[in-house]
Amino acid sequence: MTQVIKAAVAFRFILTLYLLLVELPVESASEFNPYKVLGVTKSASQAEIKKAYKRLVREWHPDKNRDPGAEDMFIKIAKSYEILSNEEKRANYDHYGQMDENRQHGQPQQGFRHFHDNFYFDESFFHFPRASRDFADSKYMLHYTQYMSDIIPDSFKRPYLIKITSDWCFTCIHIEPVWKETVLEVEGLGVGIGIVDVGYERRLANQLGAHRTPSILGLVNGKITFFHYSIVKEHLRQFVEDLLPQRLVEQVTDRNYLDFLNSWHEENKPHVLLFDQVPVVPLLYKLAAFAYKDYVRFGYVDQGLKETANLLRQFNVNTYAPTMLLFKENTDKPADIIQAKGMKKPIVDEFISSNRFLVVPRLVNQKVFDELCPVKQFHRRRKYCVLLITGADESFAPGNTAFLSFAAFNTKEVLRFAYVYQRWQQPLCDALLKSKEGTLPQVVILERRNAAGKVLYRAVTGGWNGSEEDKYRLQEQLDILQKDPSFLSYDALLPELNNEFANMFLIQWIYSAYDYLSQIVEDILHSNWREMMPLLSLIFSALFILFGTVIIQAFSDPGEEKQPKPKPKETVKTENGSGSGATSSSRPPKKNFVEVTELTDITYTSNLVKLRPGHINVLLVLTDASKNVLLSKFAKEVYSFTGSQTLHYSFLNADKHREWMDSVLEFAQDPMQVDSDEEDASHKVDYAGYVMALNGHKKYFCLFRPVYTGDDLGGRSSDDGGGGSGTGGGRSRSGSREEQPRKHNSRSTSTLQIHHKLDRLGLWMERLMEGTLPRHYIPAWPGLDKITPNK
Repeated sequence: MTQVIKAAVAFRFILTLYLLLVELPVESASEFNPYKVLGVTKSASQAEIKKAYKRLVREWHPDKNRDPGAEDMFIKIAKSYEILSNEEKRANYDHYGQMDENRQHGQPQQGFRHFHDNFYFDESFFHFPRASRDFADSKYMLHYTQYMSDIIPDSFKRPYLIKITSDWCFTCIHIEPVWKETVLEVEGLGVGIGIVDVGYERRLANQLGAHRTPSILGLVNGKITFFHYSIVKEHLRQFVEDLLPQRLVEQVTDRNYLDFLNSWHEENKPHVLLFDQVPVVPLLYKLAAFAYKDYVRFGYVDQGLKETANLLRQFNVNTYAPTMLLFKENTDKPADIIQAKGMKKPIVDEFISSNRFLVVPRLVNQKVFDELCPVKQFHRRRKYCVLLITGADESFAPGNTAFLSFAAFNTKEVLRFAYVYQRWQQPLCDALLKSKEGTLPQVVILERRNAAGKVLYRAVTGGWNGSEEDKYRLQEQLDILQKDPSFLSYDALLPELNNEFANMFLIQWIYSAYDYLSQIVEDILHSNWREMMPLLSLIFSALFILFGTVIIQAFSDPGEEKQPKPKPKETVKTENGSGSGATSSSRPPKKNFVEVTELTDITYTSNLVKLRPGHINVLLVLTDASKNVLLSKFAKEVYSFTGSQTLHYSFLNADKHREWMDSVLEFAQDPMQVDSDEEDASHKVDYAGYVMALNGHKKYFCLFRPVYTGDDLGGRSSDDGGGGSGTGGGRSRSGSREEQPRKHNSRSTSTLQIHHKLDRLGLWMERLMEGTLPRHYIPAWPGLDKITPNK
């Protein structure tokens, strides 16, 4: 009995302590703080928050600020104002810290988690099972911006293995040990790792096409591939290996090794041979070949084959440890060698990156030129490029070989040797030899000064034939250059180099298409047939309909074709009363009327706030006095667009909802004109005739300002208006029109002027359908208190 009482007391104490901790306000662990972003205190009033927001908008607007981080800062400012301008969101932030948008207000996000981490309570005690986050370190968590700017470009150098998970994913707990073991193995080989939490990165999950958790996918060359097998380490490792393109590594034996090594001249790359005893190419070597595929050609020699015995003896390879030999222009002797039992990624990267170029590479494109001869940055980092301008014929071979031998004995860091073929890089050669006389070959010493192509250069006198005298003359001028940089006395502006490998694009495209088709066949053969059934059903249905139609047409009697029935003689009356047998529009609307609803507090949520994605509400603003005239004109102007299923039509009474219009149109002002607009705030704008295209899902609107186009009031022509553009010019013209002295005060004249306010609405609607109208983004739509009239 005593033990039961003690247990009950302990349970009551723990439960009380938990409830107290839940009620305590907890600071958010996130770095995002809307108060710090706007530069206001927690006691700031709405007027101070609004003033700070407008000031920061003017400062960080991407159109005004050229800072690289201006766009991200502008988004943070809008997000901060969205939280602090809404009293309910502000109160929840002050009490609970930063919250996810999908989480219900009033639920603490971090308090219980910190309580759990500090006191090691079992989550099952409170019946809150959550996925384990022991291994899902924050360094693997991906965000949308990071994925688009960093991960996708990096996927062209290494593959990525990405896991889709969520906080309340029960299956994720079971796969966590296998995921952890796999990541520890493949990450050390050079595979990128990423984790996407659907609860926090819904946008990124949709971008990846991941609609369920857990999911595992691979990313390489910007292409996404889903993993469909059982989650074991061997399958995940094989999945990563299958992501890599084919033909990265060539199998080399005694028969083809000479062809492999001698291809350095055509490919303009060093060649690497890996000697190992395993029959398959190691994954580490494949990943290195993928990372350096633009610089080095890779081959693999299986030491266990009889066809490689002569190759092992020729290069005296130790068969007890993996060995890598790197060859450049000399195919008889390797330029570098590395041998280690435990070949690690840093060792391989250092070995290959330090030998990315030949001793004298050919400048085949601008990328090679930029890396081999970089632009001068500081005095101590001068790089001089010794360039041989020659030809590809056999008659130039002795001079080219002599230039190679000269470069092999001059290994100074400040000197880079290269050559070009005049026939393939004619613009470059013309820029360097325009004031020189003589025949090829020629040697030019140059130094790049800026990325625009400016260089300082000097041609070596006497040309280049490869004789000992030529070598002595070149060495002498290089020594003078080391002492006196002003020795380069000529300057030129070099054009961009031609890409000599551009004609290989078709071959590369064929290889890529082959890889893609191979992957599709592999997926069909090894995928789960239950997942393939919807696709197969769709394919067979399409084939059945296609062949069924062909068979019916083949066996049908041509004489039995139905004659077109004569249409009844009905005429469609136009506005002038004339009859016509066909409508003038090639795309008649589906309705013979325009359905326009009033935007009130009842329809506000469904017609705007929660409007379906892709749908737009075209809103007409009117007054009690102009209601009948504007609605009639509005229906005529938008009638031809009623066939679209994504457009909805509403009207708003400005006499009742002027406060809502003022709140929304604040975001249609130019940030540089906010101050001048605040000084004229006492002047009320006539909103009658304004039309707004509201996209409730993406939170933006396009604005039509009325422009009078009649000729009987003020003499304004239709060429004057910018009402369709949505710019601020429409307001100034509208204001000037109202300030003009009116000679006719009759009721008919006033009605005519109101009628002409929507003259250009049809053109504006065409631009809306084309997507060419300016968009004004808004952090959040005004609340119901702005749309509900004060009673």
